[in-house]
Amino acid sequence: MDIGVLLPTGKAQWGADGDPRDLVAFGIEAERSGFSSLFVNDSLISPRIEALTMLAALAPATERVTLGTGALLPFLRRPVQVAQSLASIDLLSGGRLAVAVGAGFPGRFGRPFYTLSEVPWAHRFARLDETVALWRALWAGATSFHGEILRYDDLPAATRPYRADGPPIWLGGATPAALDRTGRLYDGWLPYPPAPSDYASGLLSVRKAAADSGRLAEQITPALFVSVRVGESPRGSLDDYARANYGMPLAELEKIQAVVSGSAEQILDGLGRYVAAGARHLVIRLAALDLRSQHDQLERIAALIPDLQALDTTPL
Repeated sequence: MDIGVLLPTGKAQWGADGDPRDLVAFGIEAERSGFSSLFVNDSLISPRIEALTMLAALAPATERVTLGTGALLPFLRRPVQVAQSLASIDLLSGGRLAVAVGAGFPGRFGRPFYTLSEVPWAHRFARLDETVALWRALWAGATSFHGEILRYDDLPAATRPYRADGPPIWLGGATPAALDRTGRLYDGWLPYPPAPSDYASGLLSVRKAAADSGRLAEQITPALFVSVRVGESPRGSLDDYARANYGMPLAELEKIQAVVSGSAEQILDGLGRYVAAGARHLVIRLAALDLRSQHDQLERIAALIPDLQALDTTPL
């Protein structure tokens, strides 16, 4: 059972007086507090520290934690360039990188990014899968690549990652098509379904797709992205967080994303329902809007790590 934390790389999480240079120290504190992974998200929706830059800064400053993206949007960057960056981070971290990817979705978090990146919205899922296939081919030493969208006849020698087969690549998303693609093509699943029952049914679909493709369920990491706020009567703070980060009230956010809040006992119960549904790597986003509050929430959740790990009592 892995318990990870999403670093507050967005300006909305620093607070008016926050210093983003504290983020490396935040990551070190999380590692020392018992978290097993540090994740960063990727977006153009608000000012933030760029995801791969943040991971490169964390690589030499940490020793054992997994460094992950939740989720990286490959269409924002040139695909060969990203393969080089990811391999470099994997090397600098000694093989501790995990790359969750996504294609974006309609609305303010998706289509406008494609316009800014000068990449067509159409066939975005095929583009994502081909980009990942290209990375893997480059890391294996390929000198050419011919997909339906991406085609290269003369690829230069690429930087090889720390691990011979490269970092594991997970997929975010929970549509039927995403579940099928996760089972067939990816090394992990990082969704944020608002109900544990949705997680359980999605994981069954992922594993069926894997079995149909001749893969083992154990090859796919079942992860969960979840926003958490520890404390008594947290609804007001959570609503402020939802409006600042997503531009919507908490009641709307809870319809589309996993949110767990309340006392320590309520947090254990809420997250425990997802563990019972099959999640084995929790990526916790701290629902706080300044670095002081982020540190406080980090400490509160760190105190729960032994109890959270104890929830994983049966293999799936």
